[in-house]
Amino acid sequence: MDAAKDPNPSCKLHTRLRLWEFADRYIFEPIDGLADLYLSVSRAGGSMNLVEELPPRSPSTNPKVQTVYGVIGVLKLAVGSYFFVVTDRDCVGSYLGHAIFKVTGLKVLRCNDSLNTSFEQKKMESEISELLDAAEKTMGLYFSYDINLTLNSQRLYDVDDEFKSRPLWRQAEPRFLWNSYLLEPLIENKLDQYLLPVIQGSFQNIQAEVGSEKVNVTLIARRCTGRIGTRMWRRGADPEGYAANFVESEQIMQSKGYTASYVQVRGSMPFLWEQIVDLTYKPSFDLVRQEEAPSVLERHFKDLQKKYGAVLAVDLVNTQGGEGRLHERYAKSIEPILSEDVRYVHFDFHRICGHVHFERLSQLYEQIEDYLKKHKYFLLNEKGEKIQEQLGVVRNNCIDCLDRTNVTQSMIARRILESQLQQIEVFGVNDTITKYPAFDASYKVLWANHGDAISIQYSGTPALKGDFVRYGKRSARGILNDLQYSLARYYLNNFADGTKQVCS
Repeated sequence: MDAAKDPNPSCKLHTRLRLWEFADRYIFEPIDGLADLYLSVSRAGGSMNLVEELPPRSPSTNPKVQTVYGVIGVLKLAVGSYFFVVTDRDCVGSYLGHAIFKVTGLKVLRCNDSLNTSFEQKKMESEISELLDAAEKTMGLYFSYDINLTLNSQRLYDVDDEFKSRPLWRQAEPRFLWNSYLLEPLIENKLDQYLLPVIQGSFQNIQAEVGSEKVNVTLIARRCTGRIGTRMWRRGADPEGYAANFVESEQIMQSKGYTASYVQVRGSMPFLWEQIVDLTYKPSFDLVRQEEAPSVLERHFKDLQKKYGAVLAVDLVNTQGGEGRLHERYAKSIEPILSEDVRYVHFDFHRICGHVHFERLSQLYEQIEDYLKKHKYFLLNEKGEKIQEQLGVVRNNCIDCLDRTNVTQSMIARRILESQLQQIEVFGVNDTITKYPAFDASYKVLWANHGDAISIQYSGTPALKGDFVRYGKRSARGILNDLQYSLARYYLNNFADGTKQVCS
């Protein structure tokens, strides 16, 4: 597949660096054979330059040394600069033939001369320490040294050779480049080989045997950097149309030499609304500048159409109470732009499915089956040639875009995967995943882990209703877990997420 082609060798990213911590500077020494120059960073102010050798060393200097695996970026503040470096990584699988790594260790290198700063600056430094500590604990960061992880398979296939020859940071989709702001100082210094693009989200993979064939399924979540933040502190959309908790989920299937991909998105209802955290269990929903709702929503959907083609909006919220007011605003605001390419379907998940009958989602599938078949999925044959492309996207939402949304997305993805396996004749015409118990069990866990990862990043807890996604049925234990997670979300929303929001 052309999309997996290596980038320009001169732009290859450093994969291993020896970090020397001298009294006056940090030195990054490439130990991967890609360059002879070292990156020197002043500890006094964060200025950067490339040098040909290490400073003289003696027993009295005794610099601390460790191996690091990339520079995520630099945060410049009034009190100094802060370098974020990857100290540990795990290889979690591959994306179109290239290794994907998860950040498992992140360290902040402080570049400020604390001996010469004023009392006010020292106070400010102390205040931001908590934020930097929170940043070091950021979850769900993934990267590749070789391939653009911010683009889904179909978009990656369609770019030309000139695009693929650029440094990875220049190829990145800004919406999903988690560290775009942090990379700016490195870009200014033309340090392409140190510019490591990172996404936040999830990367899951399973392998299964279906008869004599092997099936590999990868599931990637890419969180959008627009209107980023935590549950209740970030709701709705901003005036530009960026929606809170907007995530692109791509499911990739590989078998018999074929590669298929299907993309769905989730995001908060795309108009101006909010919840004010006030210690109540369910703060009331406030609609803001209601007269702007149609224009904000139109901006959001125009952007979706530009990137994905046709859009089917699946709204899963209640019709009663506060959720009902949001549903009415959504339905009314989207009405002027409904067309052949923008469709809206409301499915009252709680009324129809309750807390246990999630199999009733088949009723939703019956309503949208024609759309799914018409807009297809991306498919490459054994020669890496495109024989089909995805022409539209399903946009799912509930209130948090976590629990009901993940159950629904997993149902849609399952139906699409079955269609793909039928088309390439791994499955018979009427086969389903449930016919293969081991595959079925692994696939459920894949989507449950996907939902948990997104939920933890937005709400601080695993997803509710996860037992259905994980095991295919509701259980007493699952319902008790949901109660525990709900109480944990209440605590986090009111007493912890403020710091996380500032850090975001």
